[in-house]
Amino acid sequence: MFYAIMVTGAWLIWHLVFRIRVVGKENLPRDGKGFVLAPNHISAIDPVFVVIARFWGKRMLIMAKEELFEVNPVLSWMFRNVGVFGVERGKGDTGAVEVAIDKVKKGQGLLIFPEGTRSKTGEPGKIKSGAFVVASAAGVDMIPCRIIYRHGHMKLFSGVKVCFGKPIPAAALDMGEHKSAAKLRECKAMLADAWEELYQQNKYE
Repeated sequence: MFYAIMVTGAWLIWHLVFRIRVVGKENLPRDGKGFVLAPNHISAIDPVFVVIARFWGKRMLIMAKEELFEVNPVLSWMFRNVGVFGVERGKGDTGAVEVAIDKVKKGQGLLIFPEGTRSKTGEPGKIKSGAFVVASAAGVDMIPCRIIYRHGHMKLFSGVKVCFGKPIPAAALDMGEHKSAAKLRECKAMLADAWEELYQQNKYE
């Protein structure tokens, strides 16, 4: 109930202060199967845009840096109640990853930013391995997502597009038992190509 109220409230507020357009919503899974949703990352409020663009469906897990929970106890409580969980970056937080894999296997969606941090230029940065490790281990599809701001960055009362691409099939993401480095590079290239295609098809002119 709390999640539904929060998402509905955010949807109303965000549509008052931004001109939001959602593209490719038909590419999101509807059958209750787990998935990994992989957006590019520009602004701290990107997760809100993605969640309200999806709007319906079971609550997703949202992977975020652990420092987010050190800002304020009330905010920490709210984050946890809408599905956000913390990961200690740069410390090989395998426990959090294993929990994510288990929940995705059981049919939950995971929102994770593959770059691991926000881009300072507006262009996608270096793609890290975490999203692919989860998708491969859980045996689920990855949904590319491109967030496009009219001005290249978040700005009140301006336009933003949240574009969902066609799923990258689980079979194409399977890195095998030994997690082949060559296969990982191939997976990263597929996501980068999908992001670029979404941008070219939906960019502001």
